[in-house]
Amino acid sequence: MNNQSAISGWLRMGKTFLALVIALGLTGTSFAAQFDAPFAALEKTNKDKWTAEDNQINEKLAALEKRFGKKPNIIYILTDDVGVGELGWQGGGKHRGTPSAELDKMAYEGMRFWAAYSEPSCTPSRIAINTGRHPVRTGLLSVLWPGQTDGLAAGEVTIAEVLSEAGYHTAMWGKWHLGDLPEHAPENQGYDYAYYGLFNGAADGWPGSDAFYNDNMPQPTTPAWYDYPGNETYTAVTGIDMTVGGYIGEKDKGRKPIEGDAGLLGIRRQEAFEEESIKQMTAYIKDKAKSDKPFFIYWPSYAQQVHGSEKYKDAPYVDKQNAQASFMAMHNDHVRQLLDTLKTEGIAENTLVVWWSDNGPMYGFWPTAGYSWLKGAKGDVTEGGVRVPAMAWWPGMIEPNQDPVDFIHLTDLFTTAARLAGATDKIPSDRVTDGVDQTALLLLGEGHSRRDYMFHYSGGKLGAIRWRNTKALIQGTGHGGLPGIVVTNVRRDPGEKFTSMYPYRWTVAPFQNLVKGHKQLIEKFPHRVSDATPKGAELTPHD
Repeated sequence: MNNQSAISGWLRMGKTFLALVIALGLTGTSFAAQFDAPFAALEKTNKDKWTAEDNQINEKLAALEKRFGKKPNIIYILTDDVGVGELGWQGGGKHRGTPSAELDKMAYEGMRFWAAYSEPSCTPSRIAINTGRHPVRTGLLSVLWPGQTDGLAAGEVTIAEVLSEAGYHTAMWGKWHLGDLPEHAPENQGYDYAYYGLFNGAADGWPGSDAFYNDNMPQPTTPAWYDYPGNETYTAVTGIDMTVGGYIGEKDKGRKPIEGDAGLLGIRRQEAFEEESIKQMTAYIKDKAKSDKPFFIYWPSYAQQVHGSEKYKDAPYVDKQNAQASFMAMHNDHVRQLLDTLKTEGIAENTLVVWWSDNGPMYGFWPTAGYSWLKGAKGDVTEGGVRVPAMAWWPGMIEPNQDPVDFIHLTDLFTTAARLAGATDKIPSDRVTDGVDQTALLLLGEGHSRRDYMFHYSGGKLGAIRWRNTKALIQGTGHGGLPGIVVTNVRRDPGEKFTSMYPYRWTVAPFQNLVKGHKQLIEKFPHRVSDATPKGAELTPHD
């Protein structure tokens, strides 16, 4: 087939694709949820194959439920700013000064995702995992900073709400970062219990940074917070009380400030918070292991580039010039404690644990920051910003030592959890859900992903699209007949060193058809525009 014939074929497919959007309303065979347009065509093509797979999966899950008497427990760990190449199993670990022996063990005992994707930054990724939706649909396009009054809208449906309706205990510990007001808080977004920190980690550097840098972090970097006016002055000017760094929230009971170092903004908060979190988490698991109800834990851990860990700064192989390295050593030990607790309580085989990074490394703090061998970093839609280390662990259900080439997106965890909980009917159908069910990939292995496309947004603009092994970086609207994109085969060239156009001109029509279907649904289900949306960012995809 020549190029002209191939492009004509893709155009015919695009017309069929759009017809499906209109005629079928994108209603899937197993879900009432409204999925994005490309998924409708993919689902139709794979209907028989997926039905057979689903029958096989249902048998596995039914046998597990019969054995334990309840649905599987689910734990999602979302860490902060860890890039591809940071962990040992991706070439880092102790060799880069970030020891990760327990995380590496988890990876080899389960499934290692080499093509896992998040959103480009903190708040967007936390929206994605909690709602299964791209953040642009929610109006929250970028990182929320201290003092901003917007947050996760009450109308959004979180995975905690979905699983609560399905009979799960739900809890979270960590960096919420989806709004600081009570209406945004996790206890009002489906979580039965929440131990959460306010603000992002950078704010902890404002008070009292001098002493820490002088005493603990000898490096050729001048602290950037000498001009901070102090808590009292800052509160008078902004109305933000920096003496409250976190809360304990309970559904229907409200919240109260965390006491002690773990709740006080400053150089000791993050470490104290993380130590208390793992203490509470292991106690929670021991308690809920005896319950007739399954549990869901969301653990968005901190990875602090500013202060590091006092306790772990002298641990073996830790790079003393890199604050995040000591924090990663602490996190590595905490994950060990969590997995050991599951094993000791006899519930490891009934518990899915997924570990995922929220985005690439934050080079704004370099050298006291993470690392990636990919192009770009946090905030970018190149692979270094959105492609992240991730793994899944489920003894007896996920075959160990797998490293599939299939790609998967953070939004998929929402829909997958709903499937495992038997709660797909709880996913709302009055909005687009971007995450797809990846249970088949987890339980059947490589070659069973239900995704062959994904969209990468930069704020309110569509910045990149991956389709199969190719990725288009959108550079503008094009000119002189050119489409305004450059294309890379990111399986062959994950570092995106060899972007081109003409060798991949056959992909232009497929990429444009993906965007057309995507835009069709945006017109039907418009994005929320919030006070935090910059002027002009309401516009979405390029043509």
